[in-house]
Amino acid sequence: MGAFVTKNGQNVGYRRVSMDTQNLERQLVGLEIDKMFDDFCSGKNVERPQFTAMMQYLRDGDTLHVHSLDRLGRNMNDLRNTIEILQQRGVAVLFHNENIKFEGKSLNPINNLLFNLMCSFAEFERSVLLERQKEGIAVAKLQGKYKGRRPALSSEQTIEVKNLIALGVSKTRIAKQFRISRETVYQIIRKHNLGI
Repeated sequence: MGAFVTKNGQNVGYRRVSMDTQNLERQLVGLEIDKMFDDFCSGKNVERPQFTAMMQYLRDGDTLHVHSLDRLGRNMNDLRNTIEILQQRGVAVLFHNENIKFEGKSLNPINNLLFNLMCSFAEFERSVLLERQKEGIAVAKLQGKYKGRRPALSSEQTIEVKNLIALGVSKTRIAKQFRISRETVYQIIRKHNLGI
């Protein structure tokens, strides 16, 4: 991946992995990035704190560097909206894996076609992956090997979360601290009959 220089603004990077056990280092390797934003959450998660911070940070003349389309989001409409918002603000968006750059105030016809094709492939790959995952779980259940999804928190972390809830710490802050969704915090509240 060669270096890419932004003429007027900053080179801003956005990296995302679904879990904090996955490695971010494979994304945007060898680029000189002025400011990097990293999220550890599913692309489908509405609450992506670093994505929100990045959107607030980007300015006219900046270039946003993203490893691939599916890192910015898996939903085609959300991707399109994000790109259009950034373009209206004068921010270029460069997807390195697909080698597609969006700049200017609107999608040009070729990039629009490529964008739609790439999003369709990303959604197709996602659906195939989910189908394989379901099949694998079904086979593992039949063989008695399926233990279910690994808990988001250890028992010690769950106790810490319960204590923070009792102290009145906000659900958003707790979720951010433990890198879990707010829904997981609410599940703990419901499971342990804690008052909100």
